[in-house]
This record gives sequence, structure tokens and C-alpha cells, in this order.
Amino acid sequence: MPFSKFERTLAWRYLRPRGGEGFVSIIALFSFLGIMLGVATLIIVMSVMNGFRAELFDNILKFNGHIHVSSTNRSITDLTDLKNYLILNPEVVQASTILEGQAMIVFPKNQARGVVVRGISQEDLQKQKLIRENILKGSLDNLGLSNNLVIGEALATYGHLKVGDTVKLIAPNIASTAFGFVPRFKEFKIGAIFSSGNWTYDIAYIFMPYATANKFFNKAQPELEVFLTSPHQVDKISLNILKKTQWQVRIKDWRETNKSFFEAIMVERNVMFIILTLIILIATFNIISGLTMLVKDKTKAIAILRTMGATRSSIMRVFFLTGSTIGITGTFLGFILGSMFCYKIEAIRQGLQALTGLKFFQEEIYFLSKIPAIVETNEVITIVCVALSLTFLATLYPSWKAAKLDPIEALRYE
Repeated sequence: MPFSKFERTLAWRYLRPRGGEGFVSIIALFSFLGIMLGVATLIIVMSVMNGFRAELFDNILKFNGHIHVSSTNRSITDLTDLKNYLILNPEVVQASTILEGQAMIVFPKNQARGVVVRGISQEDLQKQKLIRENILKGSLDNLGLSNNLVIGEALATYGHLKVGDTVKLIAPNIASTAFGFVPRFKEFKIGAIFSSGNWTYDIAYIFMPYATANKFFNKAQPELEVFLTSPHQVDKISLNILKKTQWQVRIKDWRETNKSFFEAIMVERNVMFIILTLIILIATFNIISGLTMLVKDKTKAIAILRTMGATRSSIMRVFFLTGSTIGITGTFLGFILGSMFCYKIEAIRQGLQALTGLKFFQEEIYFLSKIPAIVETNEVITIVCVALSLTFLATLYPSWKAAKLDPIEALRYE
């Protein structure tokens, strides 16, 4: 829509009202601030939720793998052949034989907590990048000793543990003795402490040597944990596994394991987008109110312009440009503010914590040690387009109202 110099000049004049038009300018200011803060808030919240989802997704798959294979046939007790077959596949990063079970850990000060114990060989654990590159104290080499454990930083902090300390693990199954049934337990030493970046795993998971876990859990059924180059390859690799084993194994991939969790995040993300868009919508209502009042206030001026030859379309474009300028400027500055906030969000969080002494992002609640933010280009474009579309729509009625004004009737009652 081309705008003449006359229309641009008049629209700019109406954006800087004087005299008794101060109330109109206040409404325009609130409209501008509402759109700016709405766009910025929407970008920040959606980016944080994107980062939150990506971080959790990355941590979950790095820690638990993409596929878990277990036997449905008691005759298949050794998964070594399948493991060797998968390692030859270029789409498979790692295949590890693991044993997993629940136990109770008793700390030196007689505190107790439930944990998940994962039996794995030292060689296989060394291949897990998330664990290998985040050892805070001790060494994974200690897992080669039968009585050593590798625990998370959160669990070590909870139990006031350090490398070399002794803890007791109590198995869920009981042992039969001459004196009756007694709990099965064993003492272990802390060989290493890791930090995966996910508080849930760091507080709940313990690694022990595979042979020790097999004995501790009284020959539990092993699983094959498979890490792929891409999580989107699970269907292809799963079909290969089923064909190789003649459908005698059960496969559980990351989508099945975390289905409800990721669906909940997506629902929350969509709901937040709708709710925060309402902030922009409310700001556009202010534009409607402001322009409507401006049209009413400028009734005589519009009538004079019409008698001097200004067309209806020209008057409509003047008020359309007036409202659109508020929306476009607010959207642009909101985009700049939101993007800059996302870029420095962790520094801002730490600064506010240092200034107020409050903890704004607790690891126990959000499962992450820092606030992640990923600004997706397509999403930002969507937010900007929604804001601009609502703004343009909001200007149509007041602009049409101004264009429909009858100059004779307007001047008659002045």
C-alpha cells in the first residue's frame, strides 16, 4: 500500500498530539509498550521452553540411549552376538550390555535413599561421553574394582560423600538363611563422582561393575542399551534387531519411554503460546480504542480535509499508518529486547541471584543446572507475523470509520 508524503506527514502529526490530545497519546504509549513487552515475553518464554526441551532431550538420550533390547525367550540369555552385530552398523554409536535394578543406599550417617543401580562394564561406561567427560572426582578406572561405585554429584552432596567413602547397598530381594529371611546387602566404596547436568539422574543413578551387579541382583535379566547417531533411526535399527533375533526380543525406544513427558512439554508449550499471545491482543485493543478516540477528536479536521479534496482512501490510509506505526515499532523493539534477553539470560539470572540472594532456578525442580534458551528463527518469524497481523487488523475499523465520515454532517454540528 503506497503512502503519499501528505499521508505520512499527517500520520506522524497524529502520533505526536498536542494540547488537549494528551489522553490519546497515553493510550498510544500503552499500546506501544503492550505490544513490545508482549512480543519480547513471547520470544523469551518460547525460547526458554525450546532450550528446556532440547537440553532434557539431549541429556535423556545421552544417559539412557535410544533403544533398550531385552529377551522375551528364556533361551536367549546372552546378548553378546546381537551386540557384536550392532557395533558393525555405522548408524550405531555404542551398544552396551547392562543390568538395572533398584536398591536402597545407606550413607555413613545412617541416612537412606532409594536409587537405581546400573551394572555396566568399565569399557562400556568409558564410551559414554556424558559420563566420561563429566567426572568431577575420582576416576572411571576405579569401576574395574568389584566393590567400587560411580555416583552422581547430587547424591554425593545429599549423603555428604567423597571418593573413598564406604556406603551400604541393600538389594530388594531377600536371602534365605538358617536364621530365616534376611535382607541382602553389600558394602561398596565411592570410586568416582559425575555430573550429567540433570539433577534427576545425578541423585538417582549409581553405576557398578557388571559382574558385581549380576551377583548383587542374583542374576537379573540383562538388557542391551543402544546409542544411535540420530534418534530418528530407531525404527530402522529396531526392525533390523527384530529380524536378526527372529522376533525373540522386546524393544523399547526413547519415544515409548519418554512419551508422556515430551507430550506434556509440547502441550505446555502450545498453551503458553496462546496465553502470551493474548498480551499482544490486549495491546491491539488499546490501538483500536486510541484510534477511535483520535478519529472522534479529529472529526472537524477530517471534514475540512475531505472538503479540500482528500479522498476516503487517503483518510483511511492516514489512520491505518498511524496505528500500524505503533504496532510495527513495538514489534521491532520487542523482537530486539526478547532476543537480547535470551542471549544473556543466564548472566541475567546469576546477576539477579547475586543481587537479591534468592535462587530463581532450582535444579531439584527444573532438572537442569542453568537456564537454557534456543531462539528458533521460524518461531520468531511466526511471533512477529502474528503481532503485525493483529496490529493491522486492529487499525482497520477506526480507519474505515474515519473514511466513512460525512464532512457535511461533521461540520454542521461543529
